[in-house]
Amino acid sequence: MVETAASVETAATVEPSAPATPAAGPPDTAGERPSAAATAVGTHEERSDVPGPDDTEVRAQIAAAMPGADGGTPLAAAVAADARKRITLSGRTVPRPPQTRVMTVANQKGGVGKTTTTVNVAAALAQAGSTVLVIDLDPQGNASTALGIAHHAEVPSVYDVLVDGQPMSGVVQECPDVKGLFCVPATIDLAGAEIELVSLVARETRLHRAVSAYVDQCEAAGERLDYVLIDCPPSLGLLTVNAFVAATEVFIPIQCEYYALEGLSQLLKNIELIRSHLNPTLHVSTILLTMYDGRTRLSAQVADEVREHFPDQTLRASVPRSVRISEAPSHAETVMTYDPNSSGALSYLEAAVELAERGVATSPTSKESA
Repeated sequence: MVETAASVETAATVEPSAPATPAAGPPDTAGERPSAAATAVGTHEERSDVPGPDDTEVRAQIAAAMPGADGGTPLAAAVAADARKRITLSGRTVPRPPQTRVMTVANQKGGVGKTTTTVNVAAALAQAGSTVLVIDLDPQGNASTALGIAHHAEVPSVYDVLVDGQPMSGVVQECPDVKGLFCVPATIDLAGAEIELVSLVARETRLHRAVSAYVDQCEAAGERLDYVLIDCPPSLGLLTVNAFVAATEVFIPIQCEYYALEGLSQLLKNIELIRSHLNPTLHVSTILLTMYDGRTRLSAQVADEVREHFPDQTLRASVPRSVRISEAPSHAETVMTYDPNSSGALSYLEAAVELAERGVATSPTSKESA
């Protein structure tokens, strides 16, 4: 076992010339970048949206040549798996979707990793060359915190968009750590929005109109958004309904525990109600297993059951429990910048690459609803 682990550790340090951290794009040679309120990030030349030479096959050959580890050495096997992910995924660019993908990250059960998944998948996509907007629709403002975005009471936020009808371009902020990543923050004012929205006209579609107008504005400026990820609160109030109406896809993080399966059943019923009455294009496109613990039978059983019932929607990647993922928000960062070589960061990078490639391979409207 000692020899196997040592050989894997040695192999893990031998990487191709690609950088250990996914490329966030070349530095801005024109000084300050254009205002986030006016357009999306940079120009096509600055963002280098066109992928370079495809070295995927070379990376795969290097990863396959690494020594393996038998079932009796789980630590060595885990190290080898992370090394293969690092070699295969680090520094890669992902293909742009044919049109802006608006995704609601939702689960009525709390504590399943909605916010963590939203910010880390968004950061991974942005590092891989996409332009991503995160809309923090949770009054707690945790997504804003993780992205290093100011969200105290005086900051213009999604509350101003929903209640006062302010254009979204006036509240968008750029993430300081990841180029191409933007955020609409949430402030404590959003806690009262549920009540204030009740008396407003077209209360369920206010976010949809704001998002559509901003996407069109970016398109007109020649800088299309690739992804819009909406982080929802763990409830089915008017905020979550607005998110469902604004999106075409639902991205569901599922904790690998029994209670999460119960919550999923109720969530699917609510999505069907939204489809029937407010948004016929809404469908479940992506399911990600989070907090996976390979040492327990429960995690394996939950994962098997989810994959059996939702084979087309469930990503092959799963996110393990990771202290690094939990530590990152205390530094106002995502794990993608806090510790890009950790198992958690590599898992979210793997999930983001798979999500992007699926979106290009299959048009969202052709997928069947879960």
